[in-house]
Amino acid sequence: MALVNIHYLNLQNNYLFADIAKKVNAFKVMHPKADVISLGIGDVTQPLCPAVIEAMHKAVDEMATTNGFRGYGPEQGYDFLREAIVKNDFIPRGVRLSADEIFINDGAKSDTGNFQELLHWDNFIGVTDPIYPVYIDSNVMIGRCGTYREGRWTNVRYMPTVAENGFIPELPKGRPVDVIYLCYPNNPTGTVITKQELRRWVNYALKNDALILFDAAYHAYIQDPEIPHSIYEIRGARKCAVEFRSFSKTAGFTGVRCGYTVVPKEVSVATFEGERIPLHQLWLRRQSTKFNGTSYISQRAAEAIYSSEGKQQVQETIDYYMQNARRMLDVLRASGFECYGGENAPYIWMRTPNGMGSWQFFEALLYGTQVVCTPGVGFGPSGEGYVRFTAFSSHERTEEALGRITKWASK
Repeated sequence: MALVNIHYLNLQNNYLFADIAKKVNAFKVMHPKADVISLGIGDVTQPLCPAVIEAMHKAVDEMATTNGFRGYGPEQGYDFLREAIVKNDFIPRGVRLSADEIFINDGAKSDTGNFQELLHWDNFIGVTDPIYPVYIDSNVMIGRCGTYREGRWTNVRYMPTVAENGFIPELPKGRPVDVIYLCYPNNPTGTVITKQELRRWVNYALKNDALILFDAAYHAYIQDPEIPHSIYEIRGARKCAVEFRSFSKTAGFTGVRCGYTVVPKEVSVATFEGERIPLHQLWLRRQSTKFNGTSYISQRAAEAIYSSEGKQQVQETIDYYMQNARRMLDVLRASGFECYGGENAPYIWMRTPNGMGSWQFFEALLYGTQVVCTPGVGFGPSGEGYVRFTAFSSHERTEEALGRITKWASK
């Protein structure tokens, strides 16, 4: 008899964005002529930049020749991309990494979900709350989170990140956590963390022999030069942190699929006998067994964003989205809404008016303006009473959506 992994049965029925899609589709069936504008799911809308397209065409042409054809690539990624990452993403920020500490993947979501496989099932995890759902769900799948009661998992330390504490989560008190999930710039709140605050987390991890899983998928959107782009800008982080990055939002690769994970050789975890095991060797073994590598074409495309032309073109796209974010902040605040984020990240985190619930506001906005947001409670219990807007639409659709919201809010 084949038995199910019962931990999967503990997952909530639907993934957040599947629930949103279901509700939006139901609305469209009821209102087939409605012009729905989505400012909910964080997918990009602007086309790939010319440097990337040129590199992809060239790579496809190579694959059409006997000498240029590539079969299985190295599971860890091609040297040309890993070396470009070290040279452009880390050395300018004073961070020293070797190319073999970089693992190319098919997007940060995969690795942020899979990395927990390396850790014992009863590690105690701590998460900033609200949080990207994959962090929690992937731990539920292995049985690490306990049981789900009143919107919380019993074996998860939730660290509220809300307006009342300036979106700066407190360090865990009482029982130390073993694994800490941090995401900065933060998804969903769009807020950032200073070097001083990040240093507190690194010091906590070093003191308590904890592991930090740091998601820096939105680092390219940081505008403030004092805000850290990488956790490795903090002394000691190489001993306690793994970092995840993505080209999805940086360069519009949501449909191309490419990102990378940094696993320094110094970071390790313990056995029950006290032996230290480097995570680098475990992750390499895992990837060699369960991953055949990112496509050559995608990796050549990613390499192109580090060319002088690619850097300029990618920055222009980032500026485009951040112009949307600034515009959204201005208009929503002028309409009387309490908003955060949007200054160093492409997300606006908005408090719902009059104590309205997140899903209640979602439906009111959809039916009142045909604009889609993301209910904050879908990101965790501390997200209740908030919604998230993304800046990844076009200027024209963003302006149209803002105009509808302004008119609706004034009634």
